[in-house]
Amino acid sequence: MQSDPNPSARTTTGRVVRQLARESRRYALPWLSLGRWRKRIFLVGAALLAGLIAILFAIGAELAIDAHHRLMTASPWLSLLIAPAGFALMAWLARRFFPATQGSGIPQAIAASLTDDKRVRRKLLSFRIAIAKVILTLGGLLSGASIGREGPSVQIGAAVMHTLATRKRGRVASSRDLIVAGSGAGIAAAFNTPLGGIMFAIEEMCRHRAFRANSTTLIAVIFAGLMSLGLLGNYTYFGRTPSSLLWPDGIWPVIMCGAAGGVLGGLFSRLLIASSRGLPGRIGELSSNRPIAFAAACGLATAVVGLLTGGLTYGTGYAESKAALEGTAQLPFYFVIAKMLVIWFAFLSRIPGGIFAPALAVGAGMGANMALFLPEEQSAAILVLGMVAFLSGMTQTPITSFVIVMEMTANHQMLLPLMAASVIAHGFSKSVSPVPIYHAIAFPTLRRAEAQVREDMARKAATARRPSLPGASPENEAQAASPQPSAPAAPSGSAAPATDEASLPK
Repeated sequence: MQSDPNPSARTTTGRVVRQLARESRRYALPWLSLGRWRKRIFLVGAALLAGLIAILFAIGAELAIDAHHRLMTASPWLSLLIAPAGFALMAWLARRFFPATQGSGIPQAIAASLTDDKRVRRKLLSFRIAIAKVILTLGGLLSGASIGREGPSVQIGAAVMHTLATRKRGRVASSRDLIVAGSGAGIAAAFNTPLGGIMFAIEEMCRHRAFRANSTTLIAVIFAGLMSLGLLGNYTYFGRTPSSLLWPDGIWPVIMCGAAGGVLGGLFSRLLIASSRGLPGRIGELSSNRPIAFAAACGLATAVVGLLTGGLTYGTGYAESKAALEGTAQLPFYFVIAKMLVIWFAFLSRIPGGIFAPALAVGAGMGANMALFLPEEQSAAILVLGMVAFLSGMTQTPITSFVIVMEMTANHQMLLPLMAASVIAHGFSKSVSPVPIYHAIAFPTLRRAEAQVREDMARKAATARRPSLPGASPENEAQAASPQPSAPAAPSGSAAPATDEASLPK
């Protein structure tokens, strides 16, 4: 019988084959795992749903603004009735049934990402809150309020993605990562700005911690953007603006717009933060004791400003800014102050709605005023610089600001000027208002949600103990079941926690 001439080689080959088989199974099994594919499908489905809601929200916003414009064209004086009634109704519905929908929505998403308590997160983010946010914001736009849909879109995206964290059959990702991803997806779908959505998630939502939700955020933003692309096409928010600046002469408009936008945006941010803590005197008492009547008064003031400006200050300011960029209309010199006033009135009324898109209109007005002192051929470029400078100064998110404005105008030639103006504005704004507006409002929002959770727990505990009280009278049982009075919650946007109060503007 013939023996094997090389038994060691066969043994070595067998070991290599078995090792390769083990390695192949280790890398192939995750891709063949039904559980992993199920999680991916849920993640993609939630991103598509968030994008769909944001797109329907955008379409509804355009219809609401157009309907209000038609009413004002037919009878401008109707705004004296529509605005107060609409503001009061939206404020009452939000205060009575959906407290988490008040204001922008970005502070709620930030607050939810800062807590580990799922009960607190449910107070700020849920599918019910997302749908209510859409309806109430559309009601505000129909009333002529100067509000935007970017903040609500962030809260909507975060709420939809956060529903994946509550699934019983295993979470797709951590709650914090899903909230960050949903926030970026909301921005990306609402304005067709995928890069802006990613930068918003990194710069604003992860300001106090390292950005870790890479794959989750990318998947959410990509598929939300694909939903927007499939339904609305490859559009740009403000159309295409091919304007540019010539160097080195263009450095002076960049510096001027950056400095002016930083100071004005910082001062406006500081005004909003201070106003959210409470107004002084009798006006403050009215806003605290009779919030619905105060909201109606804010609506009346909005209507008066709208009448005085010929209807320029109603809504988001998108149409006015786009017409100015295209050169078909010119923004008057008083547009900046008038638009800031109506934004402030909507903010004070606490109706649902954002301040992001109206801030772009204020920046366009500021740029239009500065363009009066510069060569006429640079007017469109100065308007774009004003938009990015004021937005960066107000929100203190320089990277997000220039990326979003660049995507909204499809103007890559202005990338370096936009970057420079945004960074300059951020530097000036930090010297005026040290704490970013959204985070200054997010911390007290989180404290109020935590207080509500504690009150709910105390009420449930008292109700559970009530049957065990022997011989208790109905009066004593009612007293035992009622929660103990707590300190009044701080108004929306009050100072940050004790660790941050030293840096808050006084």
